[in-house]
Amino acid sequence: MSAQTQTRRVTVRDIAARKGGDPVVVLTCYTAPMAQFLDPHVDILLVGDSLGMVVYGMDTTLAVTVDMMIAHGQAAMRGSRKAMVVVDMPFGSYGESPAQAYRNAARILAETGCTAVKLEGGVEMAETVRFLVDRGVPVMGHVGLKPQMVHATGGFRAQGRTEAEAEHVRADARAIAEAGAFSLVVEGTWEPVARQITEEVGCVTIGIGGSPLCDGQVLVTEDILGLFNDFQPKFVKRYAELGAQVSEAAAAYAAEVKARRFPGPEHCFGVKKAEPQKG
Repeated sequence: MSAQTQTRRVTVRDIAARKGGDPVVVLTCYTAPMAQFLDPHVDILLVGDSLGMVVYGMDTTLAVTVDMMIAHGQAAMRGSRKAMVVVDMPFGSYGESPAQAYRNAARILAETGCTAVKLEGGVEMAETVRFLVDRGVPVMGHVGLKPQMVHATGGFRAQGRTEAEAEHVRADARAIAEAGAFSLVVEGTWEPVARQITEEVGCVTIGIGGSPLCDGQVLVTEDILGLFNDFQPKFVKRYAELGAQVSEAAAAYAAEVKARRFPGPEHCFGVKKAEPQKG
């Protein structure tokens, strides 16, 4: 394929231009094969630290490491051609100081080839976001329900229920947008608050349990495919039940192996298929 006909990846500028326009489509992705399936249909592949729960069976995302995020970011890049790839910065990799955040973000971008990183936080992280952006690191922010702060907030609960909570989330969103984030995930937030944030900030908002009026939407791919059954958040819609199909396929395979119906001659090397009997 010539350079002229190669598919161009979605850029930060492309996403920024979608503010108030066609919704931005985002799904999580952790492997090369899944990236190949998703790439034609999405604008952004988010290598989320949710992989700790979805792939590794952890109870929270807190034990996910930078090395894990890099390995899965590399896989998503190998499997995609068009979508922008954004990699989450895991807990403990950016909160200490802007310098720590830059070191880890620079490593993620350099070792994966991804376009941007995502980090959680509001007013307290604005300085860090500005530090990264000023040094050439595109940042996707994340406000509202912040999974990396699950212990501090007392669990996975929607944000913005009271006026005080609502103003806190709005202030976080404004701070991160003004610090230079090109987009902002608004998770688990009372719908009117997510709608107000979308109206107030200049960057693209991406809802997940936010508002249908956000500039885009993101879900965990395994949730929409029925491949993760530990729990199902209110904001998830199932578009398939592949988990049941996987179980059925495994059961059919096991039955054929036990009955010695698999492998058959057609699956073996050096075995001729039986000639049909002549009448």
